[in-house]
Amino acid sequence: MGPWDVEQVLGLAPDSASAKAGQSQARPEKWSGTGASDRAVWGLCQGSGKTPYQTTVDPSGPAYKCSCPSRKFPCKHALGLLLLWATGAVQGGDEPEWVSSWVDQRAARAERPERKPGEVADPLAAQQRASRRADRVSAGMAELSSWLDDQVRQGLGGFDQRAYTELSRLAARMVDAQAPGVAGAVRRAAGVVGRGHGWPGELLEELSLIHLIVSAHGRLADLPPSLADTVQSRIGWTVETARVLVEGEKVEDDWLVLGRVVEPDDRLTVRRVWLRGATTGRLGLILTFAAAGRPLDPLPARPGEYVPGALSYYPGALPMRALLTQTAPRLPAPKPTGFTARQALASYVESVAADPWNERWPLVLQDVRPAQYGEGWALVDDAGDGLEILPGVDPWKLLAVSAGGPVTVAGEWNRAGFRPMTCWHGDRPVIL
Repeated sequence: MGPWDVEQVLGLAPDSASAKAGQSQARPEKWSGTGASDRAVWGLCQGSGKTPYQTTVDPSGPAYKCSCPSRKFPCKHALGLLLLWATGAVQGGDEPEWVSSWVDQRAARAERPERKPGEVADPLAAQQRASRRADRVSAGMAELSSWLDDQVRQGLGGFDQRAYTELSRLAARMVDAQAPGVAGAVRRAAGVVGRGHGWPGELLEELSLIHLIVSAHGRLADLPPSLADTVQSRIGWTVETARVLVEGEKVEDDWLVLGRVVEPDDRLTVRRVWLRGATTGRLGLILTFAAAGRPLDPLPARPGEYVPGALSYYPGALPMRALLTQTAPRLPAPKPTGFTARQALASYVESVAADPWNERWPLVLQDVRPAQYGEGWALVDDAGDGLEILPGVDPWKLLAVSAGGPVTVAGEWNRAGFRPMTCWHGDRPVIL
């Protein structure tokens, strides 16, 4: 097991303050008894008291244990220890008893009876659970359809006064109906009410997409299998990882990491990693989740690098989400080719034609310059066409890299605008 990169370590920090505090602990003079084995990294960090903190990290998890009172995971001492390890300041050694006992306990808890990939422990019980859930989803969709019909008859005049109560009730009802995807769509509709002068149009767009998925649910048996899979996914049905690995479409390639987006909230941190095949040109999305305050899995490679491997795609009309099985160490990659603004938008339109509920689409823009657009910013190509950058996205790092010249930018497009993730100045990638 080789040391991680500094960027991988800092990516584990639960917040920016923890990352800064971890860097302050990454000083060899603060540590004693450090060491690393194939299973763990450990050390004693001197704090304000007489007894140093015992800090252990199992990088395979990753998992952490520290005798400090911090409630953050990982704590600053674990981050500091990993940063020392990443910079070569921790040498190999034999595990002390307090380290080996913790690692052994973790290994014992992880042991489970082996089951074949995709095998269900009790198929009959699983079928009964699926049937009961299908009944709940159908009842919820019927209630939502009736509510949507009422809104068409009544119109949206004065809706902003009752929106929060009605949409909150509907979202909760969809959760009860075990349709979490639809519940999220209802919450998004609630979020546009009263937001600027054009909110009625935005609300109508959101409600139209909800109506479309309700209608599609009623016609599942008539839809092509791939589109039916997409509808069920948007409703909130999940596909087991083991089934995807066994049955999913597999594509082998050197996958360029276009960039990543991390979205934390009070309950869950979500990370989206966008990939593009060097030979096939196929796009892939790796989704990673972690409970609030818990670390995300390390990235397979930095944005701008190749990761050789096979993607196993989840089923759907627009296969994007996938599981990555890495087959070789990461590789350096040249600057990618990209689209003009018009070509980029055309590719997004094609994606929506395949999946009307597609919310995000990865784009690589070639030879674009950041320019002011009204009160915000846009990326403009040589023809004068551009894509507006999402409001609230800080453009200054992109401006500093481009210095007014053309750059290649990979980002994530949605109906609200473009979120830059990585840009290339020459062949050198810069994470934004």
